[in-house]
Amino acid sequence: MRFHLDELADHAIARGLRLRGIDVMTTTDAGLLSASDEVQLAYALREGRVIFTVDDDFLQLHADGVDHAGIAYCAPESRTIGQIVRYLCLMHDCMTDEEMRGRVEFI
Repeated sequence: MRFHLDELADHAIARGLRLRGIDVMTTTDAGLLSASDEVQLAYALREGRVIFTVDDDFLQLHADGVDHAGIAYCAPESRTIGQIVRYLCLMHDCMTDEEMRGRVEFI
């Protein structure tokens, strides 16, 4: 499983995942700063990446039926960076890309 962190996600999460050997892109890495949520989801889908976000607008896109490779959602300030990294590592180790496609995981 590979991840894409949206613009609002702390870059420390990406660093933590990379230290554990997990493939992760940030909005900055992808050159998508200020891109719409729809563009972010389309990019992640094309690249086969689960998007991690703290933006609940992505939950509405999911509810509206927008196709995506998976969304990992964490309510803002509800978890520490370490908790988020550990959960994403667990997802990486326990779930397949096929299991995540079109699914939302709440962290």
